[in-house]
Amino acid sequence: MKNTRWYFLLLVIACIMFAGQGTAIKILSWQLKPILVTFLPYYTGTILMLPLLIRARRANSSIKITGGDWGRFIIAGMAQVVAQFSFVSGITRSLVSNASILGLLSPVITALMASLMLHERITRLRIVALLIGLLGVLFLSTDSLRQSTFLSMKYLSGNILVLISVAACAFYNVYCKSLFGRFQQVEIVALTAISASILSLPLVFWVNPFHLNVFRSFTRQSWIAFGYQGIIAYCVAMLIFFTALKHLDVTVASISLYLNPVFGVIIAALLLHERLSGLAICGSVIVFLSTLLIMKYDQPAKLDAKG
Repeated sequence: MKNTRWYFLLLVIACIMFAGQGTAIKILSWQLKPILVTFLPYYTGTILMLPLLIRARRANSSIKITGGDWGRFIIAGMAQVVAQFSFVSGITRSLVSNASILGLLSPVITALMASLMLHERITRLRIVALLIGLLGVLFLSTDSLRQSTFLSMKYLSGNILVLISVAACAFYNVYCKSLFGRFQQVEIVALTAISASILSLPLVFWVNPFHLNVFRSFTRQSWIAFGYQGIIAYCVAMLIFFTALKHLDVTVASISLYLNPVFGVIIAALLLHERLSGLAICGSVIVFLSTLLIMKYDQPAKLDAKG
């Protein structure tokens, strides 16, 4: 139980870090095109992880990276590219409110994939926790629900791309879980990031050509947002999330993803002075209750086996 609480604390910390991405992206979008907002910080994070990767490989030198392993890292990297590119492209073709609502499907899709790919249990408790968390985020997203227009043909392609992004993110998390038996978290995050960086280069050079002069318009706030994306969101948060994921079922960890919009709303209210409504506060409390429910009562029997 004590270990379970520790891993859930790590998930909460990771979710706080992930939640800051929305604010950082909004700030960077004032100076950069969507593709560059996505991948320039990603490349920075990948480069910064190289020393950690070298250190991890030295510690794990007994396990050699085979051609099959590289194939798995490339698959995971492709999932990252699809997730990032589809999300950015979807947002440009649809509404932010539509993307917010579709994002609510992430824990559910992740749980289903974990059941199919990793044969994880879908218990009544986990279903109840997922539904309670979903209810809380729906309260949190009342404004987005009012603005959403899923049936409009104008936004259909964008909505489909956002849904593809959600599914690709879920696939990435579940697929990487299967790699923990051979590699450390740092190795998995870094090697999949290297694969994704290489695979995404054509998008940066052909879709949104990159020029160094884009940085001339950067303010101090822009640099902070850029550093946050590259260092915190893409490196530190992912490493913390994977540390917890190694010891918890993906289904259980996915419920914590409902905390992302909670912290996102709070951060936006603090930094961008956006309004925090009574329903948003109520929804936040419900989401926390769903997380506490699964943390307190889900059977931790598998922890030792994975340990």
